[in-house]
Amino acid sequence: MQKYYLAAVAAVSLVLPAAAQADHHQNTVAAQADHALDHDTTAWDFLEGITTEVGPRQPGTEAEARGRAWAMDWLTERGFANVADEPFAMQTWVRGEEEARITAPFAQPMHITALGNTASTGPDGITAEVVYFPSYADLVAAPGGSLDGKIAFISHDMRPTQDGSGYGFAGPARWTGPGVAAGKGAIATVIRSIGTENHRTPHTGGTSFAEGVEATPAGALSNPDADNLERMFARADGQPIMMHLTLTPQFLGETMSGNVVGEIVGRDPSLPPVLVACHLDSWDLGTGAIDDAAGCGIVASAALNVAEAGQPLRTIRVLMAGAEETGLWGSEAYSAAHIDEPIAVGLESDFGADRVWRFESNFRESNPGLHALLAQSVARFGVANSTIVASGGADINISRDQGGAIIDLQQDGTRYFELHHTPDDTLDKVDPDQLRQNVAVWTQVVGILANESGDIQTGE
Repeated sequence: MQKYYLAAVAAVSLVLPAAAQADHHQNTVAAQADHALDHDTTAWDFLEGITTEVGPRQPGTEAEARGRAWAMDWLTERGFANVADEPFAMQTWVRGEEEARITAPFAQPMHITALGNTASTGPDGITAEVVYFPSYADLVAAPGGSLDGKIAFISHDMRPTQDGSGYGFAGPARWTGPGVAAGKGAIATVIRSIGTENHRTPHTGGTSFAEGVEATPAGALSNPDADNLERMFARADGQPIMMHLTLTPQFLGETMSGNVVGEIVGRDPSLPPVLVACHLDSWDLGTGAIDDAAGCGIVASAALNVAEAGQPLRTIRVLMAGAEETGLWGSEAYSAAHIDEPIAVGLESDFGADRVWRFESNFRESNPGLHALLAQSVARFGVANSTIVASGGADINISRDQGGAIIDLQQDGTRYFELHHTPDDTLDKVDPDQLRQNVAVWTQVVGILANESGDIQTGE
């Protein structure tokens, strides 16, 4: 039914005078945003549907392919045009058996999950002495060769922050820690999970190994288990802490993934489109609700709301990127394929579903009028203006590569890293009221951008 309505409002908008269209769109976009704040169901429909009918969507796997097919059907049924799956090849990693236990001096099991792009211990596992590093900096300072034949333990904790900045502090322990440890001789690495909760739910995520450093087994312990391991070191009185570790992930070689795209076609196809992005894949432990099915629901719902206010001047292109979690494969593939097609402005939702609280752009100085208009338009939803220069989400590489305009609608990340990359990333963790606030803010911002006739000037 909705697709026929979209066609009808498009036809009506074509016969309105230009000035009347501008006033009409400005007023009706605001009305749509206000309505979404209390009544939007479209974002929840996407989120509930894909997490229920598809579930986890590990990059490069059959489950991710099912997710793309599901999303394409959903977009098509709701009237999006030019819906497509744009394929690309990627190197694919999947997890296997996962077990960690202390064998001496305080024998007991621990909860662990493998980190992406790591190697297997083999089915029989390995047993070795654990060396404790309270921080990532301590590991970096360790002498070369000092970890020969040992397991490195990096206990580099993360604190909750509204803006997610704690991730930048704690993240290196996962992003490069196993590679640093391997370069110093470690046969395996375990890290404290990069997360802020105290549940026995380890956080997965990708890691990397520098050129010339062979991948080793690596996993993340749950925070309570990392706490326990620290206590063991405090009372071992010089006795070696011995761990048996079994991690059996596999590299499947090259498989196919893809980016799902769809459009609300604008009245003037010669104008560069507004790109709204999310990523469709997820890690395999949960159902990928906050990371990032919620983001896909938000951006798609906002695009539909803008269309219901009347056919926009510019095309709104929805990009549901593939294979973000294991290396930004989809974002890089999309940029490579479309780099010669100018994007007016890019923005992404990929930080859960809690409320948007801050507006940022990279054109506050170069286009102050538009920046001020956008910031003022969302103040009624509790969103603050900011002087911070937007850098964009992971899946809008094309905007950065083109040197284009970028907006960040910053979400409240206080509880995001309680759930990020864990088995707890499930639908019940999404607050419907906060999800609707996201849709309202996105509807307002995208609606203004999609009806902006002037250049959306770039860069500061």
